[in-house]
Order: sequence, then C-alpha cells, then structure tokens
Amino acid sequence: MSDVAARVGVSQALVSLVFRNQPGASSLTRQRVFEAAEELGYRPDTAAQLLRRNRSRQLGVLFTMRHPHDVGIVEALYPAAQKHGYHLALSAMVATRDERQAVEQLLGLRSEAIIIIGAESSPQHLARVAGHTPLIEISPCTRAAGVDVVRTADTRGIRQAVDHLTELGHRAIIHIDGGTMPAADERRRGYRTAMERHGLAEHIRILPGDYTEESGARAARELLRQGELPTAVIAGNDRCAHGVLNTFLRAGLTVPTDVSIVGYDDSQLAQLSFIDLTSVRQDTTEVAERAVRAAVERLDEGRTADRDIVLDPTLVIRGSTGPPRTR
Repeated sequence: MSDVAARVGVSQALVSLVFRNQPGASSLTRQRVFEAAEELGYRPDTAAQLLRRNRSRQLGVLFTMRHPHDVGIVEALYPAAQKHGYHLALSAMVATRDERQAVEQLLGLRSEAIIIIGAESSPQHLARVAGHTPLIEISPCTRAAGVDVVRTADTRGIRQAVDHLTELGHRAIIHIDGGTMPAADERRRGYRTAMERHGLAEHIRILPGDYTEESGARAARELLRQGELPTAVIAGNDRCAHGVLNTFLRAGLTVPTDVSIVGYDDSQLAQLSFIDLTSVRQDTTEVAERAVRAAVERLDEGRTADRDIVLDPTLVIRGSTGPPRTR
C-alpha cells in the first residue's frame, strides 16, 4: 500500500480507506488509487484483513455441485450477503470429502455463520455445530435443534402439479420420487395427498428414483418395458424429468401428446427452449435472501429462537404438459 500511496501522492491511510470501500476519498482519488494498484500489480491481502478484524463478517456456504438448483442458490447468495455487509466463503461437498471436513474448513476460515444447502449430516452433528456457530439449512432433510430452516412448501408444489394435470384431464399420473434426497419425503406426501383429494387414489403409483437424469431414464425404461404408460409423470426434480423426457423421445413417443412431464425446481435446465419443461419453481433469490437474513438476525440482532421459514412455490407451465390423448 505504501507503493500505491507514493505513486498517487496520498497517504497510506487513504489508500487503505479506498480498498476497504470506506468514505473519505473522492471519486477521482479512488480511480487513481485503483489505476496505480493495477499498474503495480497490487492486491489487498484478504486473509490478513480478516486476522486484523474482531469480526470476519464472513458467511460460510456448504453446498454440492450436483444439482443446478443448488448452484443457483449459491449465485443468489452473493448479492444477498453483500447487501448486509457480509462476504462468502464456499466449501463444496464432493465424493472424496465429507460434510464434516467441509464444515471444519469453513470454521477454520472464521465463518461467523454457516449456510448449508442440502444437508446430509445427522441432526446430532448439525446440532453440535449450531451450539457454537449459527447454522441455516436450505432444503434440509434434518430438523436439528438450534438450526434455522429455509425451505419451500414442497407438498404444496406437488399439489399444484397434480392440480394442473387433472385440469387438463389426466388421471393416470405417476410420481418418480427422490429416494432419500432432501425434500423427497414431502414431495411423495404431497403427491399422495393431492391424488386422493382428486379421487384418484386407485391411480397412485410411485416409482423409486433420485435427483439424477439416470434415475429418470431408468424409470422411463421400466414403464416402456411394462407397456402400461401413464398419461402424465411428475418427476422428483428437473434432472430426473430430463431423463424421462429424453428416454421417451428416443422410444418414439411425443411429449406432451403421448405423455405429459412435470419437473421440480424450475432450474435453468427446465428453461432451455429445446426442453421447455413445465416445472415447480423455487425462487432461488428469495431463498438466498431469507437464509442470509436469518444469519444476520442471529449475528447482529441477537435472535436465539429457531426459525422455520416456509416459502411458496409456483408452477411454471411450459410445453411439456398438455391434455391426454384419448386411448
């Protein structure tokens, strides 16, 4: 910083204010400081800055890279955190690195709170972490004590999908579930309840799956083998729905004329023009903002009571659903 200050002809303290985005320097001075830093190849030492602070104002984010919806949430967390004066530290869960290791890394980076997307740990482990660090779960499969939850009303989302299909005239509607994945239980329950509400209990059929394209393709192949195709399929998520769609199309079926298909998440995959998938939308921007807000309430406002924040989903209708063909 002393080299930058000398190049511009200002004090080192003023250069420090500019790099910390604090008031005290004119716009022209800020521009000259950044230009001088660029010329000298100077970059602020973020790690050293964190060590000097009493607070890091850093939120840790634990996530997987397997699902487009989760990646969308991570992207939305950046502006949400910045709005409250926080930064993000990311830690990914991969096959060679379990969730405990990922959490420990975030704690080692002085994360003041941790946001977990799609937790796979036991409630007991999460409760222990929450005992000394605020923890926020997004789309959780746990209900650990001391943990805030931000989730979509998945039973309501699946109900919207069933309502849409029955309004089109469908009765033989099956669900390919998400197995043990986050929110899969709620989506199964929502499907059963909605089918019963429409008087279609005898048509309830759930095929095992997960949140991958292969699980959708596997379920579609089984339906083709049995020769008893439903008129509509509700998949556990968009990736699963994509596997179903691709397999049916390769088999010579037409979507939605022969079979209507609904996904879940309304990820970027669903929005591609050549897929055009009807899907239940989870608002990633709202999810991210509410998760960051929950952390801020814990850290800056002293809230201690747990919160369960439930958001409303929205069905986005596209070209993969239509009236059933008369058989």
